[in-house]
Amino acid sequence: MAVKIRLRRMGAKKAPFYRVVVADSRFPRDGRFIEEIGYYDPTKDPVVVNIDGEKAKAWIANGAQPTDTVRVLLKKSNIL
Repeated sequence: MAVKIRLRRMGAKKAPFYRVVVADSRFPRDGRFIEEIGYYDPTKDPVVVNIDGEKAKAWIANGAQPTDTVRVLLKKSNIL
């Protein structure tokens, strides 16, 4: 099972916010997921990023691969 840490889009049309989730890469973007580890809201000023660092590090240690966008968010949050 290829596990990814990725964004799940939520919110209304033209007002998105995202949840950071751990999911099997074969599932759809907004489909089933294993665990929610945080959220990201790009519509606020300043941008709101809240990710549980302990859970993220544990999933990465177990082999989960963050997507490019999530990797940038993890670096900005000083988790990676």
